[in-house]
Amino acid sequence: MSFLDRVLDPPSYGYEKNGQLHVPTARAIAREFFSRLNILRTRKNWLPLTGWTTTLGLGIPLTLSFTHFFNLWFCLAGFVYGMVVLGTHGTVWFHRYATHRAFQFKNAFWRELCRNLVVKTISEEVYVISHHVHHAKAEQPGDPYNVKAGWLYCFLADVNHQGIHRDLNAKDYGQLCKLMDHTGVRLNSHAQYLKWGSLCHPAWTVLHFALNWAVWYGIFFLVGGHALALALFGWAGVWVVGVRTFNYDGHGGGKDRRRDGIDFNQKDLSINQRWPGLITGEWHNNHHLYPHGARAGFLPYQFDPAWHVIRFGWRVGAVRSYRDFQEDFLERHYRPWLEAQKRP
Repeated sequence: MSFLDRVLDPPSYGYEKNGQLHVPTARAIAREFFSRLNILRTRKNWLPLTGWTTTLGLGIPLTLSFTHFFNLWFCLAGFVYGMVVLGTHGTVWFHRYATHRAFQFKNAFWRELCRNLVVKTISEEVYVISHHVHHAKAEQPGDPYNVKAGWLYCFLADVNHQGIHRDLNAKDYGQLCKLMDHTGVRLNSHAQYLKWGSLCHPAWTVLHFALNWAVWYGIFFLVGGHALALALFGWAGVWVVGVRTFNYDGHGGGKDRRRDGIDFNQKDLSINQRWPGLITGEWHNNHHLYPHGARAGFLPYQFDPAWHVIRFGWRVGAVRSYRDFQEDFLERHYRPWLEAQKRP
């Protein structure tokens, strides 16, 4: 068993049966979900419980923004903030930097500035570790958000499938820390990990969320009062719920929706979609083709806002280096395809 095969805590219903992907019932998925949120069963459930507490907590400002402080322009600003700003930041920070190290910051100041550039909605640990496994086992048993297991399987994956294994030995835990040590997250010792079942400590994690939310609410309030602050925080909640559906859609809902001349990665069902591509840079098939690249929009129509943010960081000295595979993509995939179209 390879390292990435054993770093995640498997669900009670397992990933496979008789060597094939096991697709649990909706009832089994729901039962697993609530079991893993039960802090009374074990304190090691603190991270998934915190994740969904903060997510559902953002429903409060969303509700208040519509019932007590509604402003059409602030609502539109919230939509753009949630869909474009948070989406692009998620691509830059969680996807291209924290997971794939597609670029490097000049120093810790710029890293922390980028990390806290928006309202915090996701713990790095939940995203980064499981995403490494996803790329290693895409659409195979063990893929934490395997599209072939259905929408609900993907939507609740952050609780049911993305948590790290809770009894790794010191050597494996040390190797796991190496996947996170560049992110700025304060990591637990092995003894603390055995107590809390996580890489991050609950006190530091909750403090980070609290300080981030307090600062950003204060900034938004100074700009537009409670109406603006509630709208932006509320739409941040919409985004963090919606992003849980992305991998299901980004892999064609489990069907082969890849298109000739558009989706060149043939190793999995990932597809390039215009909406997430244009507003966040998530040209997903391109990303699976070059996961370690700072750019995923390779063709003229594939506008990549995350890439432009990274390039801007490089121009102002915040980013020290980055990896760009556009020319490799054109040479190895796109130009040969164009030539093939000319043949009778």
